[in-house]
Amino acid sequence: MKDRITAMFIAFFLGSFGGQYFYLGKIGKGIACLLLCWTFIPSVIGFYHTIIWLMMSDEDFNNEYNNGMRPAAGYNYTPGSSVSDELAKLFILKEKGAITEQEYNARKARLLAQ
Repeated sequence: MKDRITAMFIAFFLGSFGGQYFYLGKIGKGIACLLLCWTFIPSVIGFYHTIIWLMMSDEDFNNEYNNGMRPAAGYNYTPGSSVSDELAKLFILKEKGAITEQEYNARKARLLAQ
């Protein structure tokens, strides 16, 4: 999962070479920036990304660059929901790679023990 602050610092320090694009997995744009680094256009783009990501919320960044995934630590059991709903949410987190198989099994066991 990509982090907004890390992307912001990469854009600030390596934006002249398209570093933020390589970090975000947009290799084609990164290569284009490398080829155009002598024009200083990638520097302007890197500075632009630094400012935008500085003002952007983590939720907006995750929606745009992490396909809406949230950190696994943010998962909380909602007491009013059914166990099957919570198991479905855990399974989705595991499939997206937000939690490991071990974390999934541990949380599943806690849910089923309730």
